[in-house]
Amino acid sequence: MKKIFIFYLTLFAFLNFNAQCNKKGNGGSKPPEPPIGVNEADLWLTKANQTVLLQKQDKVVSFGNINNAFPNVDVDETKTYQTIDGFGYTLTGGSAMLINLMDAATKNNLLNELFGAGEGKIGVSYLRLSMGASDLDASVFSYNDLPPGQTDVSQNNFSIAPDRTHLIPVLKSILAINPSIKIIATPWSPPTWMKDNNNTIGGSLKPEYYNSYATYFVKYIQAMKAEGINITAITPQNEPLHPGNNPSMYMTAVQQRDFIKNSLGPAFQAAGITTKIVVYDHNLDRPDYPTTIYDDADAAKYVDGAAFHLYAGDVSVMGNLHNAFPNKNLYFTEQWTGSSGTFDGDLQWHIKNVIIGTMRNWSKTALEWNLANDPSYGPHTPGGCTQCKGALTISGSGYSRNVAYYIIAHASKFVTPGSVRIESNFAGAIQNVAFLRPDGKKVMIALNEGDTPFTFNLKYKGKWAPIAVDGKSVMTIVW
Repeated sequence: MKKIFIFYLTLFAFLNFNAQCNKKGNGGSKPPEPPIGVNEADLWLTKANQTVLLQKQDKVVSFGNINNAFPNVDVDETKTYQTIDGFGYTLTGGSAMLINLMDAATKNNLLNELFGAGEGKIGVSYLRLSMGASDLDASVFSYNDLPPGQTDVSQNNFSIAPDRTHLIPVLKSILAINPSIKIIATPWSPPTWMKDNNNTIGGSLKPEYYNSYATYFVKYIQAMKAEGINITAITPQNEPLHPGNNPSMYMTAVQQRDFIKNSLGPAFQAAGITTKIVVYDHNLDRPDYPTTIYDDADAAKYVDGAAFHLYAGDVSVMGNLHNAFPNKNLYFTEQWTGSSGTFDGDLQWHIKNVIIGTMRNWSKTALEWNLANDPSYGPHTPGGCTQCKGALTISGSGYSRNVAYYIIAHASKFVTPGSVRIESNFAGAIQNVAFLRPDGKKVMIALNEGDTPFTFNLKYKGKWAPIAVDGKSVMTIVW
């Protein structure tokens, strides 16, 4: 019995000595392995077949060092890119009207769901507004409409009164929920008396009214500020190379360059306005447009960056423009979903391009088009978009969530303003983009366009966790 006791005592001493040696061999700093069953990441899933919609998954994710055959997605927070301003929609006049006409309790609940943070909310952090009417307003208007033959060069009759019925009340409710929300505003058309065709559709701004139009912008920003609404940025013209909408205006790159250089930039400077001037605001097939403005130093000094849509071109153009002009910012400000589209196709294409694509190509924002429409895809102006599908369909005080709601929510709910994009690679079927939040949490948005589930290792700081993404699904991972 004594010999057996001595044998086990010796064995215990040996094992203890060996463990201490292993600990010293790792510098004494090897972190303990998490106990089995401890979750280290949250997963949120939406399937293209709509059986799962922004649903938190009941799965345990644990990082470790167990080798497997899955491909790695390496996340490196030491390699950083752009800071994110936010994700959201255009709050069109029509969207604001539909929301404002809901009963008070439902409207309050909806706005908290959209713009609040926390359980059951999606944290929309960026909005786009039209200066005057867009084509998704019930009627066409500007802030200085005059009888035929009259002009008002000093903009003495300027008034944002049309916005006070629905848009401004809704904006004030949003600001009460999220006081730090950022806003970019853009006109679809100036007042018709300033245009060479005296029409809300097409035409160009007369050069003799460049200074007057700059005053129009100044007065807009000041009037909104007086309402407690801060305009973060403006673009001089929505889709300046598409003059067929109602309202719309044609503005060449040279015209926009000269307007900014000689009128808008100096007017902002003289009025002490810090609102950013962002150029272009149209498709990615024409990077020559912002380049023309950047190449003029006297215009470029007033310009923060360029905004894009993706109805033509490729999202990689944004990255190319960043490489050519690294000191200018990039914004993605519009992409629509339409009545003829499918949830399946739109979810995958928009996550791939509008969310992952723009973020991996240096954009500070990703915005879908209109926030809301009625069941008939209204309201819209005569000749305006008849197929634009909002993130919400609102009928009276009832509403439903459409695909654009989930496209934005997979980013806005988790990637807070001030987050920084960080390095991550593609692996197998998984496309992704990763962020480091101000609170230290990491976020990855991952897309599997394949038909079957795909498992990859989420690798971070030398450890990895196998994560399976169902076929034709988007997953947001937070750890």
